[in-house]
Amino acid sequence: MPPGNRARRAAPATLLVEVLTEELPPRALQRLAQAFAEALVADLRQDEFLTAASETRVYATPRRLAVQVTHVLGRAPDKAVEVSGPGIKVALDAEGRPTPALIGFARKCGVEVSRLERAATPRGEVFVHRTVAKGGLLETNLGLKVGFALDKLPAPKVMRWGEGESRFVRPVHGLAMLHGARVVPGEVMDVKSSSRTRGHRVLARDPVRITHADRYEAVLRSRGGVIASFAERRATIVAGLERAAGPGVRLLAGDALLDEITALVEAPAVYRGGFERAFLEVPQECLILSMQQHQRYIPLRDKASGELEPRFLFVSNLPARSPRAIVAGNERVLRARLADARFFYEQDRRSRLDTRVKRLGDVVYHGKLGSQLERVERMRLLASHIARAIGADFLRAEHAAMLAKADLLTEMVGEFPELQGIMGRYYALHDGETAEVADAIAEHYRPRYAGDELPRGGVAIAVALADKLAALAGFFGIGQAPTGDRDPFGLRRAALGVVRILVERDLPLSLHELVNEAFAVHDGKVGDAHTDLQAFILERLNGYLRELGYSALEIEAVLSLNPARINLVRRQLEAVRAFSALPEAQSLAAANKRVVNILKQAETKGESVADPTPEVLNEPAERALAEALAAASRQADPLFEQGDFTGYLKAFAVLKAPVDAFFDSVMVMAEDPGVRRSRLALLADLRRRMNRVADISKLAA
Repeated sequence: MPPGNRARRAAPATLLVEVLTEELPPRALQRLAQAFAEALVADLRQDEFLTAASETRVYATPRRLAVQVTHVLGRAPDKAVEVSGPGIKVALDAEGRPTPALIGFARKCGVEVSRLERAATPRGEVFVHRTVAKGGLLETNLGLKVGFALDKLPAPKVMRWGEGESRFVRPVHGLAMLHGARVVPGEVMDVKSSSRTRGHRVLARDPVRITHADRYEAVLRSRGGVIASFAERRATIVAGLERAAGPGVRLLAGDALLDEITALVEAPAVYRGGFERAFLEVPQECLILSMQQHQRYIPLRDKASGELEPRFLFVSNLPARSPRAIVAGNERVLRARLADARFFYEQDRRSRLDTRVKRLGDVVYHGKLGSQLERVERMRLLASHIARAIGADFLRAEHAAMLAKADLLTEMVGEFPELQGIMGRYYALHDGETAEVADAIAEHYRPRYAGDELPRGGVAIAVALADKLAALAGFFGIGQAPTGDRDPFGLRRAALGVVRILVERDLPLSLHELVNEAFAVHDGKVGDAHTDLQAFILERLNGYLRELGYSALEIEAVLSLNPARINLVRRQLEAVRAFSALPEAQSLAAANKRVVNILKQAETKGESVADPTPEVLNEPAERALAEALAAASRQADPLFEQGDFTGYLKAFAVLKAPVDAFFDSVMVMAEDPGVRRSRLALLADLRRRMNRVADISKLAA
């Protein structure tokens, strides 16, 4: 090859890699595209094909994953390679002649001994072989790198196609690899690279040729009718939806739905359809789910009234001059879906919820935990206990708990499991149940996800806690606690729900007692896992508090006391934070840590600790500490009872001087057993009083 051509091929240029497939899973499209780009770029960087100016763009459509990287070298830089050999003493004999060790090293390196050099190293002078390794060529490496990147994709299911052995999430039909204007030869999954791709299935039936890697997006748009950028396609869809909806109307479309729609189309076009107003008699949640989940339609809600409108928007993958047929077809499909929803709703209301409760006995909850009827009976007992403790109507709590799972046997929930609880509320109100009971049926699932609303009334709170705690105790009791990333029964979510309800609703309930009651309602049919479950809930509390901005040390100081009233934990943390800001804080924390170590060592040696008395405390420093501790406690104890934890901790700041004086002049482990016990008891009293709010020793630097 002429030198000029070699130089041009080695020079930096934009690299394009596009893998053309059959329709990719829409919910996984973004993740697949990003993972593909990251793996390929990391591989190129490792082999030094990238430069400091290299930038990456990721493209993803239903039928393609593509990566565009600027300033990619056609040939990686040469590398200086140094191989160390034997040391001088081993390599040369007494006359300075090469030994077999040196001759063998030279032979291994493929050179004469005279070509070896000497180099100083930390282990002494050695012989080395220095050479230059030629940089790799992009054209001989790229196909392998693309293949490796595709193999690493997080695809839970892969398939095979044709007669080959290739496996991927969807069959691969095309491969474009360009470095600048030049096609990089290679083969991936039995497909050879080229400069050709495919555009929109209808708008561009002929292959599209990419003339230069830089022009990929523009060529695909102009000749292929495809918007390759996922972000641009999504923005186009959102703008089109807002225009079509008009003023005063709210789009009922979350990010997940918009992302999924974007992953389904390459040339989006927004259209508007309608349905009969009579369908609005069905609960709005049913209509919304029918539109969103089954058809990927966008429901519309009037901003002023909050009511659902009898029209909807949808995104087609085909812009049309006259979309009448497209709209009519989608309206026909939706009408059938809504008719099904209305039928289910009307059928379900023919039977009262309370008549379905007995049938829960025929539905298995879990092989080791019995039926759904046994489950709600446990919920009823636990909800009654919790309602009494928080001053709620325990009879209504029991009734709501018994009805809470009855809607699982309705046609509507069978079709839309996401509506469990929601439909139970509608049916309960239709049956004449009180609003408090109906709301508890709907809200006992809350919080369903991070940031979700909490149950509001006392009855709803009691049933929600009962549902979560009974499930936690049951599954922990049969050895089904979450392990690693596996949590098939949603126990982490349930525990975090318990934490949020107790803390954010400020419930004066003991976590210890709640856990005990949760195991008690299983009537000895599950194992004893109280300690494990309580630790599991406190772990969720730890994570929850970290997200609120508290430090690991602050949290450990409070949670190490294994608090029962976790609704007080945030106040305890604020007290710890305020105490830490005091000038005496570090000194007292260090002293507290020293006290803990002394007492621990004493207990290890079998020392008994008795209450200190003034007659036994003879040294002035120990008397002064005892008196200061008693005075501080008299001031602090009422503050603790009032819940003023900050004031309680600050009251002990005056102990800095007497504590320092005590350790400076008093030998705790005195030879006299009585004196030793008395001093240990004084330190035990100091630790007990100072650590009622938090373990101050955890704050020591």
